[in-house]
Amino acid sequence: MSDEEHQFESKADAGASKTFPQQAGTIRKNGYIVIKNRACKVVEVSTSKTGKHGHAKCHFVAIDIFNGKKLEDIVPSSHNCDVPHVNRTDYQLIDISEDGFVSLLTESGGTKDDLKLPTDDTLLTQIKDGFAEGKDLVVTVMSAMGEEQICALKDIGPK
Repeated sequence: MSDEEHQFESKADAGASKTFPQQAGTIRKNGYIVIKNRACKVVEVSTSKTGKHGHAKCHFVAIDIFNGKKLEDIVPSSHNCDVPHVNRTDYQLIDISEDGFVSLLTESGGTKDDLKLPTDDTLLTQIKDGFAEGKDLVVTVMSAMGEEQICALKDIGPK
């Protein structure tokens, strides 16, 4: 054995992968799936019968959870698909900066300042109008595969 000491530099996070494998035949409507490296919510699943050559196939129609684009994929039902880890977290809105970034209050009492306002026009106007009126607003942030976006808004009353 050698007497050398080895230093390993790990650049990985806490072992949490951005996705996990799941058999295509077990993914249902309203579940999540990765299509073309995008986290998507499944809106339609149809399964074809086994043919003369090969497996039954699942046809997925899904909507990208961040940009709303429709994506489709066909996968043999016995094969594995990537399913994203999707998290929803609520934060209280503190401030909106001129450049479109929001300042949010975390549960630990810190602030989160790296999120932009949503691109969805109705949600954007609801947030801006509510903030201008001085209401206490709680935004729901959806995160998956290293992306985050505000996806919902709750009004918890006037300040």
